[in-house]
Amino acid sequence: MAVPSWLERLRAASKTALVQDGKRKIHYQFEDGKEMAEEYDMKTGQLVSRRWREKNTLGGTGKWQVEVGDPISPLLGPLESELIKESSSNPVFMRKDTLTSFQWRIRNLPYPKEVYSVSVEKEQRCCVIRTTNKKSIKTANSGDGDCKTQ
Repeated sequence: MAVPSWLERLRAASKTALVQDGKRKIHYQFEDGKEMAEEYDMKTGQLVSRRWREKNTLGGTGKWQVEVGDPISPLLGPLESELIKESSSNPVFMRKDTLTSFQWRIRNLPYPKEVYSVSVEKEQRCCVIRTTNKKSIKTANSGDGDCKTQ
C-alpha cells in the first residue's frame, strides 16, 4: 500500500473549526493519532500559528510543539510542573509564513544585533545564525517543521 500524500491525509482527517478573537481556528485529528491546530487571521487570511501534538508512548496526549508562530505562553497554557523550566531570558526562535515568503524571527537576543550573522548552508539547505565568535546559535531548515538547535 502506498504512503498517502499530505493532501490525502488532510482530507481524511477529522476537522473542527471556529472563529474566535478575530482568528479562524482549525483543529485536525489524523488517523494515526496526531493532532494539528492552525490559526488564521480573519482580516489578512495569513497563517498565525501551527501546532502539532501526538500521543506519547503510554497513549496519553503529549505537549503541543509549535511549528509556526509564537510559542505558547506559560501564563496562558495549562499549568504544568514548575520545578524545572527554561529561562525566560533565552532567545525565542519562531517561524512565520506569509503568502510570499517564509520568515524566521528571534526574540530575546542577549547581545546587540551587530554581534550576529546569518548564512545559508546550501548543502544542508538551511539558515545558520552565529555570533561573531563563530558559535552556532540556531539552524533553520526551509522545510516544514525542520528546525534544530546546535
